[in-house]
Amino acid sequence: MQVILREDVKGLGKRGQVVRVADGYARNFLFPRGLAEDTTAGKMKQVEAERRRTLEKQDRLEQEARELAARISETRVQLQLRVGDNGKPFGSITAQHVADALAALGLEVDRRRIELKSPIRALGEHVVEVRPHARVTARLVVEVRPE
Repeated sequence: MQVILREDVKGLGKRGQVVRVADGYARNFLFPRGLAEDTTAGKMKQVEAERRRTLEKQDRLEQEARELAARISETRVQLQLRVGDNGKPFGSITAQHVADALAALGLEVDRRRIELKSPIRALGEHVVEVRPHARVTARLVVEVRPE
């Protein structure tokens, strides 16, 4: 039996996909829980229209992310870190600090999109990867100076 998934079902497929399942699985599990619906010609047209809209939206979001990534790659961020008498830095620079610095420059990036393997605890220049989209990566130079 072919069904249209109304929700993501682990191990079966994503929302809007048309999948083939056993009749009993559809009648006894998917339909009662509202996870799927039977296929008809009208519903198939709706699924195709929704799929096209989703693809267009994803393309638009990816293009916006590419433009943001280009602006981020051209940017250089300077942050300050407190340093003791012996030159040893106190504290660290986190993804939130980098996100705040980018926001001050007019580039809104979620801190979870900034990939730091660990907080920056050293002075100097560091290259940080920023992923505004799953398929788009930008490299940002973060210069850490003593305060």
